[in-house]
Order: sequence, then C-alpha cells, then structure tokens
Amino acid sequence: MVYFEIDHLGFNCGKIKEKCSKYPNSCMTCIKNKLKQLGFEIDSNLAVFEVDSYERRLQMERELIWRIFLDVLNIRHVIIMDKESGLTLLNYPVSGEEINADLLSGFIQANITFSESQKGINKNLYSSRNHKFYEFQYQNFNILLRDGEFVRLCLMLDHQASDNMRTQVIDFIPEFEEIFNQELLNFRNAGMFFFKNMIDYIVDSFEIKLVFPMVLAHSIAPRDLENINQIQIQKAIFNLVKEILNTKQFFFINNLLNRVKKIVDLDANVILYQIYQLVVNKIIIPTNLEAAVSNIEMSQEAHDEKVAKYKPISSIIITDSDFESLKEKVEEMDDVSAIKLIKELMKKGKTAEKSLAYQIGEKEYKKALFIAREFNLKTEIDRISKMLLELDKQVKQIELDFTLKAGENAEKSGDYINSIQHYQKALKILESFLIYNISDSRIKKLKKKIIKLREEI
Repeated sequence: MVYFEIDHLGFNCGKIKEKCSKYPNSCMTCIKNKLKQLGFEIDSNLAVFEVDSYERRLQMERELIWRIFLDVLNIRHVIIMDKESGLTLLNYPVSGEEINADLLSGFIQANITFSESQKGINKNLYSSRNHKFYEFQYQNFNILLRDGEFVRLCLMLDHQASDNMRTQVIDFIPEFEEIFNQELLNFRNAGMFFFKNMIDYIVDSFEIKLVFPMVLAHSIAPRDLENINQIQIQKAIFNLVKEILNTKQFFFINNLLNRVKKIVDLDANVILYQIYQLVVNKIIIPTNLEAAVSNIEMSQEAHDEKVAKYKPISSIIITDSDFESLKEKVEEMDDVSAIKLIKELMKKGKTAEKSLAYQIGEKEYKKALFIAREFNLKTEIDRISKMLLELDKQVKQIELDFTLKAGENAEKSGDYINSIQHYQKALKILESFLIYNISDSRIKKLKKKIIKLREEI
C-alpha cells in the first residue's frame, strides 16, 4: 500500500459561520468526519487552523516562503550516501565550497555507531514519525542526517535545522528513492551509479534556485508585463532588476531584497513574496554561475577592446601619464610662464563649461590647479579651487533636477516605489550640498514626501 501525508491541505466546509449552529464548538469533529468520508486517515496530532480571510491566507503564504528562503540560505552541501556501505553517491556543493565527502562519511558512521550504542549519549539522536534524525557538528558546519530505505541524506548547514527543513527532509527521501529506484538498485547490484537529473531534482525539492545568480527572462509575454504593472511592488522590483542588469551580468535575490527594503518600509517577507512570484512565473530566472562568469569575462574583453581602440583619440579623465607630461613641463618653467599656462588652461576650462562639457572643463581646471600648487601661487590656488567647487555644484544641480523630475513623473503615474528611489537619490545629492550651504529646506521636504509615499504603499 502506498501511503501519503499531505501538508498545508486546505478545506472549505461550505458553511457560512453566522448561519451554522455548530460553529465554532463542533468544527473539529465535523471536519474529521468529512475527511474520514473522503478516505483520509486522521492522526491524533491533527492540527486545524481557521483561516478566515484572504489577508490571513496571504500572510501564511508569505511566512512559508520566508521560512523556505531562510532554509535555503542555511544549506551549504547536500550529500547523498548509500545507507549500507556509507559510500558517497552524490555531493552537491550549494555554496560552491568543496568538502572531502569520504572523510565526512567516516566521521558520520563513527558518530552514528556511537549514538546507537548502549554507551552512547543519545542527545544527538532525534525520533520523528518512527524514523531517526541525527545531528552532529563537523568543522564549522551543523550536519542534519536522515536514513531512508536505500540512502542516507546529509545536509551540511551553517546553523541548526528548522522544523520546516526537517519536514522537507522527511518528504524528500521517500520521493527521491521512488523516482530514482532503478539507479539505486543498479548501484546495489552492479556497483554502477549514474546521477543524471538528480541534482535538478534536489534543486527543485529544496528551492535551492533561490540562491542562484538571477537574470531576467529573454522574452516576456505582454500579458505577463501587464500583470506586473498592476502590482506596484512587482513593477518596482522589475524596474529595479532592469536597472541592476544595466551594469551587472546577474544579481542575487538576497541583495535585491535588501535594496528594495531600503526603498520601502515593508516587511522583508512581503517583498520576498513578490520576488518569489516573479521567479515562479519565470520573469526572473536562475542562471548558471559558470555562464555568468563567462559573460563577465566576455564583456570585460569587449570593454578592453573599445578602450584600446578609442584611447589614442583623447581621454576626459586626467590620467597618470597626463600628470607626468605636465610635471616635465613644470620643471622647465618659471613663475611667469607658469601663470601664462594657468591662464590658457582656465580659458579652455571656461569655454568647455559654457558649452556644458563639464568633465572637460574640470580636467583643464585641475591641470591649472596642479601647476598653481607646484609654484605655491596661493591667489591662483584659491581662485581655481572656488571655480572647481562651483563647477561641482553646477553638475550636482543638473543631476538633482533630473532626479527630482524622474521622481515626480513616477509619483504622478502612481509608481510610488520608483518615486521613492529617485527621491532618495535626490536626498543624497542635497546632503552633499551641505558643503556649500549649511542647511537646505528641500531636505526636510523630501524626507516628508518619502514618508508620505511609504504610507501610500
């Protein structure tokens, strides 16, 4: 007989509680009777919780996904051993950190023998549903161990296993042994073992993909985009991911979660739930780390080629070679020729500034400042320093105007999360203005606006 246990099973009794004379005192008896009629065997430990609203169901889903995520972050290795011989069949390093599985196998066998002996101290032995859990410390890891009929599952963890993880392990082993029964029998009979598709099954069972590097799907259906735009948090997450991928080859969910949390004043499990929906709907997809690293290397090569190609033309930034060349000129100058060159550089800087080529203007001013400092021309040093500060202020003002406008546009369109993000950037720019202005009333106004938008969310 094949026996199943079903966790998180929902049951709608079909009654309206205001019209049911038996509510709430007889609910447990009524539910048990109906489940028995459907062919369910009722355990004495059956727990029933009334979920009386969509909000409560949503909260439970968020909490479940959050627990799964914390469990995944806790896993470092998944090792599957043959129960009889203790030989390692599969060693999957979730963290990428390798470990000597054979050495670990000997350590585990010794601890199990000790725990089960009459002299052993059974504080490391846990019983659940007539099966055994073992827990040991090995190096810097916590080991959670459980035996099936053919295999021994070993999880190497950073911290002790949660109850949710124990339940996952209980469910995983019989399913794994049933799906890969032929492969396990082949190993027992002929000593040959092929673990094709096993790692994919482990990844899916424990949701390990949640710690993989992530990217956006290459093609997203218009209907999916429409659904994303209807949920404000998902829309903001989607836009933030696009922004991250403009400069990076991939991202991690944990880092994305932290970035979104800095923008909105929401619980982490609420944000994670929305990220998880994008993963489930294959909007955000995992990518192979080796492929991601390869893409980075290819991008770097392409970037280096561009730099090599365009370097002879000019450079906006003052390089070390620029200063070396300038230093050689300075060594042959006197005060009069130095002042003359400073005037020429300042004229070039002002011309560039007027044409809004601020970076080129800054480069010329910095050259002039370098010469003034070499000759200790205090009047020129003060004058050029003030011009550089003023130029920096102009650049920041342009950046501020652009950021504030982007924030206002996002706010008008109801995209409050992206609006907050732009306002936070504007706030940082304004705070840098304190160099020029002791106080700025716009800082206080922006902080109030951010608080108000968070309340709207």
